[in-house]
This record gives sequence, C-alpha cells and structure tokens, in this order.
Amino acid sequence: MLSLVPTRLLQSGHRPLSPGSRAGLGAALALLVIVSAVEAADGRLAHYIALLVAAPFLAAALASWRVVLGVGAAATALGVGFAVIDPTMELVTSVNVVAVALGTGLAVAVAAVRQRQDVQIAELSKLASVAQQAVLRPLGPQVGTLSVAGRYISSTATAQIGGDLYEAIDTPYGVRMIIGDVRGKGLDAVRLASIVLGSYRHVAYERADLRAVVADLDRAVARNVGDEDFVTAALVEERGGTLTIVNCGHPPPLLLRRGAVIPLEPPAPAPPLGFMPVVRPRVERLEPGDRLLLFTDGLGEARRDGEFFPTADRAWRLLGHGTVADGLASLETALVEWVHGRLDDDIALVLMEYVGARTGAAAAVPSWEVGAAES
Repeated sequence: MLSLVPTRLLQSGHRPLSPGSRAGLGAALALLVIVSAVEAADGRLAHYIALLVAAPFLAAALASWRVVLGVGAAATALGVGFAVIDPTMELVTSVNVVAVALGTGLAVAVAAVRQRQDVQIAELSKLASVAQQAVLRPLGPQVGTLSVAGRYISSTATAQIGGDLYEAIDTPYGVRMIIGDVRGKGLDAVRLASIVLGSYRHVAYERADLRAVVADLDRAVARNVGDEDFVTAALVEERGGTLTIVNCGHPPPLLLRRGAVIPLEPPAPAPPLGFMPVVRPRVERLEPGDRLLLFTDGLGEARRDGEFFPTADRAWRLLGHGTVADGLASLETALVEWVHGRLDDDIALVLMEYVGARTGAAAAVPSWEVGAAES
C-alpha cells in the first residue's frame, strides 16, 4: 500500500513534485515503514499506533498540503489496519487511530499555511530583485572610450537586494561613473540608492565640475535620510585619457597597470554623502590597457577565519585577462571560493578598461578645470 502513495500523488496533479515535497514525502514514508516494522515485530497487540501521527507532521515541514494529506491518509489506514488485527481492541487503540486522523488534518492545515507563506516570500523576493534590477541598469560593454562591466554579488542567495549602486554614462564632459554604498539593507536602502542614481543620472549631464555633482548628490541624500544615514561614494570621470576621481568616504579604486596594482587614495579624506563632503579631486593620466576597479566595502570585508580576501595581491592575476566581464567573473569566483560561499555584505563591482582616446579628440581637460578653460 505504501508503494502506491508516491504514484498516486504524482498522478493527482499535472506538475511533478518539487524537491521539498519529494524530500518530505521520502522522510514521511521512511518513518511509516519504520513504525510499521516495529509494530509488526511486536505482535498483534497495537502499541505504537500513536507514533504514526509524526509522519504527516514530518511531511508538513517540507511538502505541499496535498502530499501531507496523502501521507496522513496512509498513516490513518495503517493505524486502522493494526487496530483491526489487535485482538483486545482497547479504547486507547481507537483513540490513537482517531488522534492520527485528527493530527493529519492539523498537519494539512500547517502545510497549507506554510506553502502560502512560501509563495508570498518568493513573490516578495522576486519583486525586490526586479526593483533592484530596475535601479541597477546593465553596464557596457562599451561606454565612450571605455570597456565597462558591472557585477552585483548578493550576500544572500534568497534575496538579492541591498543598497550598493553603480552607473556609467557618456556625458559631454567625458565618461562618468559612480559607485556607492547606502548604509543599511532592504527596501529602504534600495529606495535611497534609487534616489542617488536618479539624481546622478541627471546632474552628471548638467554639471561640468565633479565637485558640483557631489554637492547636488549630497543635498539629495540629506533630504531623504535620517541623522545617522549616509551614502559612501566614489565618482570617476575619464576625459581624453585623463582620469579624475572624487571620493566621499568610499574605498579607493584600484588602478591596474602593467602588472602593478595602485590604490588611488584621495588627496584628502572626505565624509560620505549626507554629511556635506568637501572633496579634492585626484587626477591621473591613463595609458591604453589600464584597468580601474571600483568596488564597495563588502569586498574589503570579505574574510574567512579572520583573514581578509587579498584583493590588492590578487587583483592583477584575476582582473588583468580577457574582457572586463571575464575579469569580474574571475574575481567573483575566487572571492566566493575564499569565503566558502558565505559573505557578510553585498558587493558591487565595476571594472573599466581604457582603450585609447577618440580620433581627433580635444585635449584632455579634467572636469574641475572645465570652467576655468572656458573662461
């Protein structure tokens, strides 16, 4: 009889059983077999019927309510069978059979509630993922004179949502990129990230000076956060081979050049957006083939057994080959392997490669000198 339960359950619906339902069904059937074997070995007296009620509850932890109902029906049928062959047929035996039937009903209700909650959680997780994908648009593969790739690594497999942000756009003032990290997690962090990116996508086209862009973003953050909330950010501009970076409390980008890895520390520290940062630009002259890695602090905090991931030591070996997308894929693989798949924070990554200035491009003028050059 037990061997017919999986077949009937599969035939009763149009869809195959989910992995959870198969696991719950297998565990419950194994329990029914064990209890039946113990009861049969004990003789004709029914001593262990009450244990059969555990099977539908075991199935309820993983399986759908239909599977739980099938397991409960099998458990009740076994209980009735053992009660019938009991020569004494005591009252407690009948009570135990009734308890198995009532327990089955309760287990079915538990499974139905759990199944409905699982569906709701899955829908919310999907909605959060869609919301984040709407905020973080795909980058590249080419933005202006730069090859660009972006990657978002979630610290949780079930809910890919957080406050890390990035963008790369080709503006009249050159290719401009931003990477940032909102304090906190969840929908509030995504909301603030969307505000920052929305403001950035507007002012990056309007402001010639990156310091003015920072001031606009700071006001946008200050209007929408509490006293203890903030956004760290690094803004990068490439114009005719000249790289300009302003940093608001964010990890410095890494410049990869001819096998060397150079942290581009700011000339002076500045607080995050939301705390009225006063930034000083750092300017570098790019060479064809240079690569620049922008990242959030989740990369710097990734560790195993107290040892941090050696980003600077391994950056060239991981990021200096193939396309920029290949480099980010190699970095993610090495990072996940290092932490054994357990990250404490989300990570946003942007890798760009300078392929050379446009033919006939104007002389390089950093954004913070544009106003002076035009006057």
